[in-house]
Amino acid sequence: MCIGIPMQVQSTRPGFAVVQGRGERKTVNTALIGEPLAGDWLLIFIDSAREIISPERAAEVNATLDLVAAAMSGVAHPGWPVDAAFDLPSAMSAEHILTMTAALAGQRSKTSEQETP
Repeated sequence: MCIGIPMQVQSTRPGFAVVQGRGERKTVNTALIGEPLAGDWLLIFIDSAREIISPERAAEVNATLDLVAAAMSGVAHPGWPVDAAFDLPSAMSAEHILTMTAALAGQRSKTSEQETP
């Protein structure tokens, strides 16, 4: 199974983009989507961009990935519904998704800072 990761374009050169998302920064191939612009959100599969997505869709995919990670780790976060593992972000309010992604972005940022020598 292959999971698409939303990542935001930082810079481009013909056929490639430097993207950042979910605590990772890398160069990806853009041959399948054309030339994205800095600031665009892309859905990345391995090292290839497969789709340009909206910021809202990127937030939804990130929230879904966060729910999967939380369910796999058994960790519950304050403010999440008890049955969060059974609600897809598309069934949640925009405010709830924003709260979840903001809290988890802060956690990812702290983790990245701890890993940086």
